[in-house]
Amino acid sequence: MKIKGAVFDMDGLMFDTENLTYKLQREILEKDGLSFSLENYKNTVGKRTADLPEYFEKLFGKEFSYEDFHGKCREEYRKYTEKNGVPIKEGLFELLNRLKAENIKIALCTSTTRKSAERTLRIAEVLSYFDALVCAEDVKNGKPNPEPFLTAAEKLGLEPSGCMALEDSLNGIKSAKRAGMITVMVPDLIEPTDEIKAMCDYIFPSLLNVME
Repeated sequence: MKIKGAVFDMDGLMFDTENLTYKLQREILEKDGLSFSLENYKNTVGKRTADLPEYFEKLFGKEFSYEDFHGKCREEYRKYTEKNGVPIKEGLFELLNRLKAENIKIALCTSTTRKSAERTLRIAEVLSYFDALVCAEDVKNGKPNPEPFLTAAEKLGLEPSGCMALEDSLNGIKSAKRAGMITVMVPDLIEPTDEIKAMCDYIFPSLLNVME
């Protein structure tokens, strides 16, 4: 079947920002005497910002202010990326250029806000590759609900079955599978479970392999 569209997740797939975000969050929390493990962080991957306060309150108590914490994280992330740029995953530009050469439409499907996503894409100099963006505020239901990927297909003017979804998160794969897309997982911090493997049409170690 001819693929007509490619829908990319952002953090952890295109950019090595999951490791960076975990490092920054851990450092901020440790300054307040709070312990934050990698397993704790993995539980937040692929979720919308709006869904996270409840999780952090369960970890640190009702007195924990997620709003203040999130603001500090945004500021530290901004300072780091302004100084160092965005860490780009191997094969990103090669894959984007190949898709463009094949006249395959490209969309972004991220749980991040539009302002943050556009900033990251501009810093990485890849914003111009995308024909459509689906961000946190564009949908009522985040991943693993299929709405984000269904919205991406709609914005591209394509049937979901003609699109491949590229994801690194478990919730992302669930969302794309439920939307009826061809599912491609490029694992980052989280390895696929047996349940997720059954939902994946392809699993590749890097974006370079996707071109196969």
